[in-house]
Amino acid sequence: MTSHGLYLLEQLNSGCGYFIQADRCLLAKRTRYQDLALYESAHFGKFLCLDNLFMTSEADEFFYHENLIHPAAMTHPAPRSALIIGGGDGGAAEEVLKHPTIEHAVLAELDAEVVDVCREQLGTIHRGVFEDPRLQLMIGDGRTYLENVTTTFDLIILDLTDPQGPSLGLYTQEFYHLCKTRLSGAGLLALHVESPISRPKTYARIITTLRQVFPIVRPYLVYIPLYGTWWGMATASESSDPCALTPSEVEHQIATRGIEHLRFYNGDTHRSVFALPNFIRELLRQPVSPLTDGNVDLDEAPLPYRLKVVSEA
Repeated sequence: MTSHGLYLLEQLNSGCGYFIQADRCLLAKRTRYQDLALYESAHFGKFLCLDNLFMTSEADEFFYHENLIHPAAMTHPAPRSALIIGGGDGGAAEEVLKHPTIEHAVLAELDAEVVDVCREQLGTIHRGVFEDPRLQLMIGDGRTYLENVTTTFDLIILDLTDPQGPSLGLYTQEFYHLCKTRLSGAGLLALHVESPISRPKTYARIITTLRQVFPIVRPYLVYIPLYGTWWGMATASESSDPCALTPSEVEHQIATRGIEHLRFYNGDTHRSVFALPNFIRELLRQPVSPLTDGNVDLDEAPLPYRLKVVSEA
């Protein structure tokens, strides 16, 4: 499947997009749930696409995974259990299990073929985490799993695809309430919340939905090279606030917990990602309706495509 000079364009919204030049396509298939493709490029190394969206790459995965996990995990005084819904590439699980207090983590991934491909092809992202005895892999619907489990978790991580298709029901007020009932007293939910640059209405509605359920919601921003834009993330909790930690406290906890091989996250970045520009603050002050099981219309125009080949030498 060699395709030298392959240009892949992902349309971010109706007016702009982002392209990657790939050297070759390593794999393209239809799984039971979605289209899956694996490409290789000089800039990103191997990178994964699901349903025609860029997901993760060898070169920049730490921008996403470290920031998805550590602001919440470092805020909890001693997280012992974690649930990751989605995250079939293993990157989020690898970051969670850097915390030595974690005794048990569940990775609930809908699509077994995503796990199989990533396990074989993206070892530099998961770093063998699937072999860690603390990790339990559960193939199936994450919402169904959460409805049926009786235990609680110190961390719940939603490492989902964008709010469309099978993941849409995991962005609603009812689902966030379910997550709340499965969190321990100091527990935190961490998730990505779309981009305020390319999908501002969707971003605002997800944050509004979280605020209907949790008293402490902390949006934050990270630039993700593979996505070509700022990306929104958030923590949500009954009692734990990542903004209460000082940079020196974060650095002390990193050292005390013996966490190594961090390429992005440190005490200063922990605080800086939560510094929202004024236009984001204004966006989040606008009245929007929360997403519910009965109302998941995202109010933004559907795109004619999300990823396509625009040129091939």
